[in-house]
Amino acid sequence: MKRYLAVLLLIWNIGCDSDKFESEVTMPKLFEDGMVLQRDQKISVWGRGIPTKKVRVSIAGLLGSTEVNADSTWSIKLPASNAGGPYILEVNNTLIKDVYIGDVWLAGGQSNMEWALKSAVIGADQEIEEGGIPKIRFFKVPKSYSAKPQNELEGGEWEVATPENMPDFSAVAWFFAKRNHLEKNVPVGIIESNWGGTPAEGWTELSVLAGMNASYSKEALDILENQDKWQEEVIANEERRALRDQLVPKPDSLKALEVASVKFDDSQWRKVNLPQSNPLEHIAWVRKVFKANSSEAATLHLPRIDQMGYVYLNGNLLHYKDWGTTTPDLEIPASSLLEGNNVLTIRAINTWNNQPSIGDPGEMYILQGNKKISLEGIWSYSNNKVEPLLPKVDFLNWKPGMMFNAMIYPLTNYPIKGAIWYQGESNAGRAEEYHELFAAMITNWRKVWGLGDFPFLFVQLANFMERKSPQPDSNWAFLRDAQKETLGLPNTGMAVIIDIGESGDIHPKNKKDVGERLWLQARKVAYGEKLVSSGPVLESATLRDGTLVLNYSEVGEGLQTSDNSELVKGFIISDSRGNFTEAKAVITGNNEITIETEMSNISEIRYAWADNPEVNLINNLNLPAVPFRYRFEKE
Repeated sequence: MKRYLAVLLLIWNIGCDSDKFESEVTMPKLFEDGMVLQRDQKISVWGRGIPTKKVRVSIAGLLGSTEVNADSTWSIKLPASNAGGPYILEVNNTLIKDVYIGDVWLAGGQSNMEWALKSAVIGADQEIEEGGIPKIRFFKVPKSYSAKPQNELEGGEWEVATPENMPDFSAVAWFFAKRNHLEKNVPVGIIESNWGGTPAEGWTELSVLAGMNASYSKEALDILENQDKWQEEVIANEERRALRDQLVPKPDSLKALEVASVKFDDSQWRKVNLPQSNPLEHIAWVRKVFKANSSEAATLHLPRIDQMGYVYLNGNLLHYKDWGTTTPDLEIPASSLLEGNNVLTIRAINTWNNQPSIGDPGEMYILQGNKKISLEGIWSYSNNKVEPLLPKVDFLNWKPGMMFNAMIYPLTNYPIKGAIWYQGESNAGRAEEYHELFAAMITNWRKVWGLGDFPFLFVQLANFMERKSPQPDSNWAFLRDAQKETLGLPNTGMAVIIDIGESGDIHPKNKKDVGERLWLQARKVAYGEKLVSSGPVLESATLRDGTLVLNYSEVGEGLQTSDNSELVKGFIISDSRGNFTEAKAVITGNNEITIETEMSNISEIRYAWADNPEVNLINNLNLPAVPFRYRFEKE
């Protein structure tokens, strides 16, 4: 009888314990099927529930419990775990499936980090055709901003690296994650929190910025002290954005076909001269009449429509050009052409600044046989008769602290391995304050995450714009130098890409080398491997009797030139008055470069110091030498 009562008591206790952990709980967006948790660190799980109710969390044999606080919040830290999975994360009655434990990296910055594989990235098609890697997952933080710190993201979900999902992944982050997975044999999670065109102060906490003496500090203090006022403006701005976004994506199909038809009367439209009249405004509709014959196919060559555009020929949709792509040469069958007058119609939109552009000189024509039909010249143009003017949307996300509050702060309870960062273009005109700002941002992130000096790996700006030499006043060169100085912080690494930029495109399409050079830095900084992780780095410079001798580290098996030239390109020297000239340099040793000069009063030497410098110094790993400037002390 006693044994029977004991069994009943045990069953009753188990039932009571079960009841304790059945209350409903909610968790942040990051806690979804397919998530990746950071290995070798305590696993943090948190959310909201009913005050005083019990919460139990379990995964991979780890178990923890707590009680919901009076403010409805709860959090649990489970012991660290090795890499593995798939697991089920159980939180009371909620089951989160297909969970892996591995390495989690935050991928931050502006458009070059945001740039997706689908956007004409070199080698992207092959990556996608290979079928993806199921143990790599991406979480895209929705673009958002706020005058007040937010506890939750606006949305987002974990996506497995499949051919269907990969085109939208950050290309830089993908190539980085792929190396991480293949070389460390662990699952990898990438949390993308990036936004094109944004400055570093937008990603930094307001209280940090307000305490600095910089161009953004006064405004940071104002936002900090008047959060309600600023939040009202944020809400109003987003209402205008919502209206704009309703108007922008696609025109009414019947209206579009009417406007694009040959018979449409555009006599009340304005006349503009393209491409000279660029940029246009709002939703720009333009029409161009041209003569052709209907017996021969043709090709439309109009690569530039900035940012998005619908192209119609004689009332029929010919092509849709998406953001981040170049319009290909468009084949026009003879059956689509009319004998005599034809009409090319374009609807162009630029949500960046409401200023779309169409065409470049010499790049606007139709080729029919041996005849080139120019499309430059007078077009009919309207931005308010077919569709309404777009509402003005301000770049409030650029304001100090705004993106930090909405896109970084909600992540800071989620343990990560580290961060990869590609940004700086939008701060290039303020290089003198960037070093302090960038270092403050990194330090700020490390403090709010509370994980110590986690690895922070960043990309130095690529070469870009017209090539000029010498160009000692280059804003981009000064910004690169400010980035390099940030290496003074512990556990930082810099990927140099001074050799893979494009003069006419701020978004170089070679993202593979960027991601893999970041990975080289990760191997050294995050995983403690002893290896050459960058190109040659200047160690010393000596000047004697008109001869400059430079010594380098990170040379691997020795200094080389990428074009097998005897001369090393990219050096400039200055006299005491600041007059710069190009210098002829040669490799004279495994780690040594010598410059012979007749300049008697050399005060400074710089390397790769221009917006788009011509450089060729590498090591045996084909990694480019790090740009520098070196001042000689006056004797």
